[in-house]
Amino acid sequence: MYYSSGNYEAFARPRKPEGVDDKSAWFVGAGLGNMACAIFMIRDGRMSGDRITILEELKLPGGALDGIEYPHKGFVIRGGREMEDHMECLWDLFRSVPSLEVEDASVLDEFYWLNKDDPNYSLCRVTEKQGQDAHTDKLFGLSDKAQKEIVSVILATREQMEHKRIDEVFTREFLGSNFWLYWRTMFAFEEWHSALEMKLYLHRFMHHIGGLPDLSALKFTKYNQYESLVLPMYRWLLDQGVTFRFEHTVTDVQFDFQDGRTQATRIDWVTGDGAVGGTDLGPDDLCLVTIGSLTENSDDGDHHTPAVIKDGPAPAWDLWKRIAAKSDDFGRPEVFCGDIDKTKWESATVTTVDERIPAYIEKIAQRDPFSGKVVTGGIVTARDSSWLMSWTVNRQPHFKAQKPNEIVVWVYGLFVETPGDFVKKPMQDCTGEEITQEWLYHLGVPVDEIPELAATGAKCVPVMMPYVTAFFMPRTAGDRPQVVPEGSVNFAFIGQFAETTRDCIFTTEYSVRTAMEAAYQLLGIDRGVPEVFNSTYDIRYLLKATTRLRDGAAVDLPGPNFLKGRLLDRLDNSQMGLLLTDFGLIPEHAGTVARERSDDAVE
Repeated sequence: MYYSSGNYEAFARPRKPEGVDDKSAWFVGAGLGNMACAIFMIRDGRMSGDRITILEELKLPGGALDGIEYPHKGFVIRGGREMEDHMECLWDLFRSVPSLEVEDASVLDEFYWLNKDDPNYSLCRVTEKQGQDAHTDKLFGLSDKAQKEIVSVILATREQMEHKRIDEVFTREFLGSNFWLYWRTMFAFEEWHSALEMKLYLHRFMHHIGGLPDLSALKFTKYNQYESLVLPMYRWLLDQGVTFRFEHTVTDVQFDFQDGRTQATRIDWVTGDGAVGGTDLGPDDLCLVTIGSLTENSDDGDHHTPAVIKDGPAPAWDLWKRIAAKSDDFGRPEVFCGDIDKTKWESATVTTVDERIPAYIEKIAQRDPFSGKVVTGGIVTARDSSWLMSWTVNRQPHFKAQKPNEIVVWVYGLFVETPGDFVKKPMQDCTGEEITQEWLYHLGVPVDEIPELAATGAKCVPVMMPYVTAFFMPRTAGDRPQVVPEGSVNFAFIGQFAETTRDCIFTTEYSVRTAMEAAYQLLGIDRGVPEVFNSTYDIRYLLKATTRLRDGAAVDLPGPNFLKGRLLDRLDNSQMGLLLTDFGLIPEHAGTVARERSDDAVE
């Protein structure tokens, strides 16, 4: 396997790998990563779909990419996925999956046209004082010291950031900035999370630093992620003859270790009715395992019942623990799943049932929630919320089954153990109705109207997720296994807890990238895996990001004025002087004036 860039290999169709007709594939888990890997095996590896079996603990595919309507409870989305232009492996995947809604179009086509016609951006990113615009005004508010701290993290080696917390490398000057507020609420970072992951995110999304304040960097699907992404993949795989075995909980994978060669030899499982089973594996039987799970042991409450924290047996994590015990090359799951208090948070799906609450949404979003177009443009954060509550309304309907007068809202809190501002209870102890009350308070609903409106104007399903930020826990090399461990004959690890180069977790791209790498390595597919977008190595993006981090202020050149003038004279009409002027880091000087950058792809 190797990496590539540009469209030469992106457009190429690889040759059929030698011996693929003799191989079969068994997948543990039916989440995005494994479904993507199956598609790559069929599309690029020319494996017959009827030689692929996907085992899944749940009754439906999709894993964390969910969206469902429960009878009597209402609609539920545990979390949302923010996407952007440069998810190279994701879009490589969905260019080949047919849309279920648009004739003669792929999922990528449908997504591209939608976001061209209705681009995403926020008109109110942060509120305070019960629904009033906080007027962060797209500013980062970073002091010179805070800017230097960001640069230090970017310039540090990975090894220097290993096993460190964010609050160990950033001071309060940074952690009190608008930048950190935008960042932590968009990505769900806590101060005790991994400084290494923070570093990787800064590199990975260097080209989107400027889009953080108004979320213009993001793109969203038409409906919830299950209906827009999972169902088209599922239908395509079924059409190819792939077998899905639902309600199959894999309990262990056996391996044979000999002379530096490791082969998966058996998968053991238990079915939903308690039957114990499994399958033996030969060297041509590929075994691909999604390890860990951010949504494992999720619990749903309802409008009158809190969700509970389930800290008992966790099948996905228990499976990885059993596998990891067999070899040091298989990772250290306890690093990620061993402290639920640091990896949990709670979300809630609110469905409004008439037009009373949407009127308050429209006041903040400055868009009609019933328009069918972008509403909030991403999350709105209540800065002074004790829960650090954020909420979003995507294009409506968010579910095809919604009634015309319903709006589906997603709400989450980062501080679930802190008493609320209206409810005076921790979020984790609240019913859906109480969470709705707290949200309405931060929407600006008059206090005396909140109880009745929460009771009759909406229904809410809270969801507690004990492991949702497990992959952000401070880590070091070896805590996550390689996608294909050294010496592997027939197995790979896929998903957020497998290790691949330069990319960052908590993204759909990461799951699909590990899937592509697994398929290409195990089948010997002779085509480059697209490299992670290289904005962190592009001086134009670096200069643009620097300008934005400084809120547009030019660099204060050191020294007396005559020396500054001589420096500007030296830069005049030079390539570097032109670039620095274009991006606003030095003032226009003599013959060097800022130009429109219409001849490149940096907007």
